[in-house]
Amino acid sequence: MTGRPLRIALTGGIATGKSYCLDAFARLGAPVIDADTLARGAVEPGTPGLALVVRRFGGGVLAADGRLNREALGRLVFKDADARRDLEAIVHPEVYAGILRWFEGLSGAPAGVAEIPLLYETDHAGDFDRVVVAACSRDEQKRRAMARDGLSDAEAERRLDAQLPIDVKRQRADAVVDTGGSLAETDRQVRAIWEKVVG
Repeated sequence: MTGRPLRIALTGGIATGKSYCLDAFARLGAPVIDADTLARGAVEPGTPGLALVVRRFGGGVLAADGRLNREALGRLVFKDADARRDLEAIVHPEVYAGILRWFEGLSGAPAGVAEIPLLYETDHAGDFDRVVVAACSRDEQKRRAMARDGLSDAEAERRLDAQLPIDVKRQRADAVVDTGGSLAETDRQVRAIWEKVVG
């Protein structure tokens, strides 16, 4: 690890506040990257990734402008574990390659933070020096997901069930940010983690 920035992965579950925590790290001066941004880039029009998605799932997952219709694709993959695995096999290698390139390009910082929602599910925790989990109760996850994404109760349950339970992720983490309280409390926890890294 000596001679290069620490590689920190930030993960959690659906609607546990990962993106808020990533922004909080950024406000403290941490270089940050979001795996979801890389995942979107991997299936932009004209990419091999989008061609593979259409070949696997059909033209019904495309919007009128030729872009990926994420809602249509989501309805397919969250009902079918095999379909979800097939999608992940297309997107995840490109995402992790992009994250690795980003970390290799970092210089002058004690650490970088990569937000990776499915870190444990894809068995990549070992690629990082530290894993931070953003966590709240399952009931809170469900409430937030329904409010934020307009999901039904059943849809929210399916998405929660598609991920490793948040309590398991808590147990595996090097550090946990409990996002069930106020934003100020979340900020305090993120600051404590970052100060420990830079200190």
